[in-house]
Amino acid sequence: MAPKFGTSGLRGLVTELTPDCVGRHVAAFVSTCPVGTGLFVAHDLRPSSPSIADTVADAAKAAGLQVTMCGAVPTPALALAAMRASAAAVMVTGSHIPADRNGLKFYTPAGEITKMHEQAITGALGLTPQTVGGPPFKRDETAGDKYIGRYLAAYDGALLGKRIGVYAHSAVGSELLSELLMQLGADVVTLGRSETFVPVDTEAVDTALRNQLRGWAIEHRCGAIVSTDGDGDRPLLTDANGTVVPGDILGQITADAMAAEIVVTPVSSNTGVNESGRFAQVIRTKIGSPFVISAMVGVQGRVVGYEANGGFLLGFPADGPSGPLPTLMTRDALLPILAVLAASKDGGVATRVAAEPARFTAAGLLRDVPPEQSQALIQRLISDADARAAFLKEFDGVEMDMNLVDGVRMTLSDHRIVHLRPSGNAPELRLYVEAERATLADEMLHVGLALLRGMFLLRR
Repeated sequence: MAPKFGTSGLRGLVTELTPDCVGRHVAAFVSTCPVGTGLFVAHDLRPSSPSIADTVADAAKAAGLQVTMCGAVPTPALALAAMRASAAAVMVTGSHIPADRNGLKFYTPAGEITKMHEQAITGALGLTPQTVGGPPFKRDETAGDKYIGRYLAAYDGALLGKRIGVYAHSAVGSELLSELLMQLGADVVTLGRSETFVPVDTEAVDTALRNQLRGWAIEHRCGAIVSTDGDGDRPLLTDANGTVVPGDILGQITADAMAAEIVVTPVSSNTGVNESGRFAQVIRTKIGSPFVISAMVGVQGRVVGYEANGGFLLGFPADGPSGPLPTLMTRDALLPILAVLAASKDGGVATRVAAEPARFTAAGLLRDVPPEQSQALIQRLISDADARAAFLKEFDGVEMDMNLVDGVRMTLSDHRIVHLRPSGNAPELRLYVEAERATLADEMLHVGLALLRGMFLLRR
């Protein structure tokens, strides 16, 4: 499958992200989208990323841009540095997907590109790029420090006395995260650092990792364990028992901590944000930060956005416990980690999470499912009421409502939710469930994944 745009930029197999492919996409981006004062480039820690970043830089320089190389830093750190310089940016990352795949995230000086920008880029791929030649590369080794510096004044001393584990794995921002937590007063324990790339999906944390996190929490007596995905824009946080807090719950708590009035979040996010009564308006979108950003731009006021993976977007100047937090219109992992830890105080993370409405989500996925097979299943469930009834019978449920904003999201008569959606950038089929008890949500996820495995096994 050739590289294509999905919910988080261009993605594809490393073998297909050839210099020609990468160069054409960068040239198309430069020729069709605002680039301001130049282009900032950074990358994650997967093996293929540094060479792809060099290709990005060469293509941008050939187009006449001033290129600033930022090295290996988190995506939000790159975006923040570029926006402060009124420049565009390209992050080389495959985020949470396996190391045999990679991708490009594009930013204009205003932030993440929109779906309209994507269409312009793909429409210009066939054009012959102009070769002008730009000035020599610059280097910026301060992007990471400036990124964590944004939080030092806002959360000064907020973590005093807390013992926090940092699951480092191969996340590009793990050292920055540890440094920030220590400067805010925490006692930090580094866990699970890996020299090989680990594809951590904060929206669908697998059983093996959940068990490892529980073991670490007990062994090291951590009040919480924190981490991010590979490029540092999606958070992972556990309570003192090592239990993972879902990303959309992190989003709800962070939105409350920021005193937001309007929340924008995809249709897959926990419905507790609606039931809490804390927000004047909740706007639901398709899954993917471009859709969240588009909806945020369309409203006025104290607006925030978040996704079920926990990535948080701050759409107005807010306040932390000890200082201001400027607007940051790109998906960020640090704010939800800090906001929830600070809001937990003496009661711990589990106590703060328990204060949210009793709605529990769980998510999982099937890998190596061809997109056409996923789409065929979705269309059958949408168009065939008998097929839907038979599918939902496996969950002991009867359909009450169906939402088609993104995939097929079926609400049952007892208000449980079953949501199927093909991935936008990988051969994966995602399953989201919601129920009034965590154990019931976990049971539904187990049933659903087993059912889907059986269905696709029969077809192969």
